[in-house]
Amino acid sequence: MPRKPEPLFYEEQSFRQTRLRVLTAIPPVALTLGAVWQVALGHRWGKQPMSDAGLIVWSIFLWLVYLRLMLVKLVTEINPEIRPGELRVRMRGLFRSMRIPLDKVISATAVSFDPVRDWGGYGFRHTKKGTAYLAGGGEGVELRTASGALVLIGSRRSAELARAIVRERSSV
Repeated sequence: MPRKPEPLFYEEQSFRQTRLRVLTAIPPVALTLGAVWQVALGHRWGKQPMSDAGLIVWSIFLWLVYLRLMLVKLVTEINPEIRPGELRVRMRGLFRSMRIPLDKVISATAVSFDPVRDWGGYGFRHTKKGTAYLAGGGEGVELRTASGALVLIGSRRSAELARAIVRERSSV
């Protein structure tokens, strides 16, 4: 059986910001408390209350969405055996993916930044400055492309990612 090709660089990052986890949990917690109030305790809320089944279904749905969001990971990969000359950044769990051709990259520099102040938060961010892929922390690799675009990829191993990009770019 053939072996799985070894990537030049591979990193998975979870979104571990406690504040975001708590804020994202507010809707399912609130609806669950409303369901308990109405279904279990028998107190209707509002002039036209939602049906018991509706409350239960929506509570379950919001908890499933919450759990799905908590499992999302930012995956950064350079694998020349599968996709030569490409850097792939994806949000595993949200079905978002971006491929950056390394022959279009002019420079790759390891940088420090403030994700909220500089880019407006975490995830896939598109601003006037450029595009950022951030999961947490304040380190990453800043790419300048031939078209003049700026791409920032958050990484806990930013120096290693920058070296891998430069190495793969020079071999293309």
